Order: sequence, then structure tokens, then C-alpha cells
Amino acid sequence: MSNEMSKRGHIIYLFAMRSKNRFALPNSEVHLVLAPLRHVPIISSSLYVLAVLLFLPFYIAAKKFDYVIVEPGTSFVGLALAPLLHLTNSKIVLDVRSTPLKIKDDFREHMHELLFRNSVMIAKRRFQGITILTRLMKMQICSEFGLSSSFVGVWTSGVSDSVFDPHKYTGKELRKRLGLDHKFIVFHHGVLGKGRANDGLVGTIKAIAMLKNRFDDLLLFLLGEGDGLNILERITKENDLEDTVRFHSKVDYFEVPSFIAMSDVAVVPLANSPNWRFQCPLKLLEYLAMEKVVIVTDILAHREVIGKSQSGIYVQSIDPKEIAAAITFAHDNRDRLSDWGKAGRNIVEDAYTWEKVARNLDEYLSSI
Repeated sequence: MSNEMSKRGHIIYLFAMRSKNRFALPNSEVHLVLAPLRHVPIISSSLYVLAVLLFLPFYIAAKKFDYVIVEPGTSFVGLALAPLLHLTNSKIVLDVRSTPLKIKDDFREHMHELLFRNSVMIAKRRFQGITILTRLMKMQICSEFGLSSSFVGVWTSGVSDSVFDPHKYTGKELRKRLGLDHKFIVFHHGVLGKGRANDGLVGTIKAIAMLKNRFDDLLLFLLGEGDGLNILERITKENDLEDTVRFHSKVDYFEVPSFIAMSDVAVVPLANSPNWRFQCPLKLLEYLAMEKVVIVTDILAHREVIGKSQSGIYVQSIDPKEIAAAITFAHDNRDRLSDWGKAGRNIVEDAYTWEKVARNLDEYLSSI
């Protein structure tokens, strides 16, 4: 997104913290200012806010930014800097990528919700605008906090159509290297987390267990890591699926398209809960960009993107029986999946390339 905004004539400065390695954007005009802080929950975030408070005023005074975009975690920094921003004619915007998740219902989640609500109220009273992930989330926030529609802009997830280009990959070489020739591959990638975030993948593994004796070529391929991995591995073992469910550690971002290319169908089994209802999953856009048909739960987030396109196979819930039925449908129609998947690429090119998303953000910023 930063690269695309720079292509539109903006000079971008990205403030963030880094842990062990210094991050770099190859061939980029984006200026990275990275605070070297090792990741320690809560402590690192607090130190980062302090570092920004001490450093950013001098940077703002020197650079005279037109826009300063902050996250909910740093909204108080924006409030503290408001007088300086006013003097430099800078406009400050709160960017919301997600509303607070409710998975464990513990103290930390309650604190995140409190921080989020306070951030929105600060933005409502002192900032020039708010950007938000989806149109549906915008409707929710505007209603809940009494915000005008013009105050909130939509900055959706996006996908690089040049990186996730199906014409660059066949998947055949990777299949051969991994010993997966002649397999019907159901694919998912991303963070494998605990709790309700993992329920859909648990249901998918159980669906595979229902089908393993019916389809001898069936394979579920899970690419990624996370604190829920051991749970998924345990369920796989309990159902004697070691040869039918393949786990692979995370790979570099630029390697992901080759893994998607080798699959036959992808799966995004998010539960129908407030946590996911108004999201715009990056992985969904990446699958569509790679012309893959996607098995998805019938929730607003997925309907907003896919609609009635043939690139989506809807299931009503994360119940293993429903997921198994969808996998069976995809397997029975495997000769048609390639044609159906082309509609997904059209969806991405129409609205979700980073170029289109950057244009929309640029137009919103110009309006505030």
C-alpha cells in the first residue's frame, strides 16, 4: 500500500518498531523509520509509544507532513501531538484494521476493547477522519459511535496482482518436489491460532477424516505456524490423518503464490461471529487473484467480496459435515475449477488490487 501511494506522488514515511532484523522494502521509495525494540508483549508497545512521543514532534516539525495516520494503539500519541499538527497544518487520521476480537474474554481483550473505544472517541473529537477496513465495518462504526459517513473512509485489504499472478506459476514443480503428484489438494495458509480463530480449521480436518476413505487422492495442505498448530496436529493424529493432512512451516511472502498454484481448491472457514463478520481476509483475495475456487463460510465478509461468483463455494457453518460436502462438490467438479476460478481474478482486478485501493485512499484523504 505504501509503495502504491508513493507511485501516486506521495512521500511516505513509515514509523514502526522492529525486533531482531532491520526490515527493508526492495526498490521502494518508502522511508522506513524503525525503533529497535525486541518484542515483549505490552512492554514493547508501551516503549514504542514513548519513543514515538519523544521523537515524532521533531520529525513533524522538520517534515511538515500533510497527513499523519495512526493506529488505535498510538491514537493517544496523535492526541498529544494535535497542537503541533495544527500548527503545521497536518491532518491526522485514525486507521482501523479490525474491531476488538472476542476469543478468550480475558483481561487483555477487555483492555484492547477499551483502548479501541477511546481511540475512536478521540478521533471523533480531535482528528480529521477515520479509515476503516470494509464498507460493512464502516456502517457498524458509524452507527455505534454516531459518525457521519463522510468522516469515515474505506481502505480495504488488497493484493498485489503482479506477485499473485497465476500465469507465473503452474504448481507442477512444487507438487513434484513435495511428493504430491496426482493429489487433490485443499489448501489454507496463514497464522494457525488458538481458540475460536482455529475452529474452522478443526472442522476442516474433521471433514477430511470423513472423506479419507472415499477419496484416496485427497490431501489437506496447511501452510503456516502459530500457537494453535499443536492442536491441529493432535486432531490430525487422533484421526489417523498423517498421510492426508500435510503441515508446512511458513514461507517468505513471495513464495506463497507457488504454494497456492499447486492447490486444487482453497478454504477459508471463518465462523459466523462478530470477530470475522466485517473482515476482508487477505488470504481470500490472494486465492481469488490466483484463480482458485474458494470454499468459504456464508458470512457477510465473504459475500461482500465474492457475491454470487462461481469462484466461491459457500457452506452455512464450520460444521465438518458441511465442509465435507463442499470438498466433495469441488472434487466431483475438479475439471471445472479452473474455469470457475477465473471469475475470482476478475473480482480482484475490479476492486482489490493495491493500485485500486491506493486510489480510493488518496481520494478520501483529498476530501478531508
